[in-house]
Amino acid sequence: MLLPAAQLKAHLEGPLAPLYLLHGDEPLLVIEAADALRAAARAQGFDEREVLVAGPGFRWEQLAQAGGNLSLFGGNKLIDLRIPTGKPGREGGEALVRHGELLGRGTQGVLTLITLPQLDWQTKKAAWFSALSKAAVVLELNAPPLRQLPGWVAERLARQRQAATPEALEFIAAHVEGNLLAAHQEIQKLLLLHPEGTLSLEQVEAAVFDVARYDVDKLRAAFLAGDAPRAARLLEGLRAGDTAPPLVLWALAQEARTLAQLRVALDLGASFDAACASLRIFGARQGPYRAAAQRCPTPLLRAALLQAARIDRMIKGLARGDLWDEFLQLVLRLSPRTAA
Repeated sequence: MLLPAAQLKAHLEGPLAPLYLLHGDEPLLVIEAADALRAAARAQGFDEREVLVAGPGFRWEQLAQAGGNLSLFGGNKLIDLRIPTGKPGREGGEALVRHGELLGRGTQGVLTLITLPQLDWQTKKAAWFSALSKAAVVLELNAPPLRQLPGWVAERLARQRQAATPEALEFIAAHVEGNLLAAHQEIQKLLLLHPEGTLSLEQVEAAVFDVARYDVDKLRAAFLAGDAPRAARLLEGLRAGDTAPPLVLWALAQEARTLAQLRVALDLGASFDAACASLRIFGARQGPYRAAAQRCPTPLLRAALLQAARIDRMIKGLARGDLWDEFLQLVLRLSPRTAA
């Protein structure tokens, strides 16, 4: 049975099913749903819990043993199975099918929670996943589309008896770049900084950017000026200050997109003033962009945008790598010393 995430709270108030399957592209939502299920299981008498992580070297017979080894005192058990890769392999797939069949026969005293990451279409068509989906309560926990993110933020604020103006909600949504974990952290920060009630855009801006706001602006100015050493130092300061990576990415990607649009217009024969006017860059702001556009050719800016997209995937847990090293490479790429 596919259970909409919005119905989970009401579902947990009733008797629990023997098998739950959680997967999706948003780790925060999967973690929260799993925590809620574990809490409900404890409240309903599942006092014993066995955690199994299907990583390298995992023996799948452990799953059958966990289901068969109930407490000598007759307690109920929660089997907490985590498959980080989402791919159990042939042996694991067969073990999962057998476990689902066992629970389907009405095994008493055993509740199984299986958590998975985002699954591709091939995995969703695998025999083991199809079998488990028929036997389990399934929750697919994906991040809301960007247009729905302000509403998601508003709902989270309401949980802590706070609200925000539409402009403030849009501001938070824009600056976390779809990263729900970053949004969750900012929402918690608002509770620490402000009492219950409605928050203004100014209050939210101050909380989200905090001291890091000024260093991020300095970082943007440094790479627009082609000052790679200063940009690298500022980036290291942001890292040491635990600045939210989505905020850094937002600043760098925004400038890279602006420069790319400016350079394309220039390549097509537009004058610098006309190109700036089309991008609403006026007055003293034009100086840094003139110098940066002269230094950065279109292919370099395209490569920078591709790297920014890779960093975005890393922030969301969809790609591996050293996040801050990628930031450094991006900053250095955007701060070439020589003109194009």
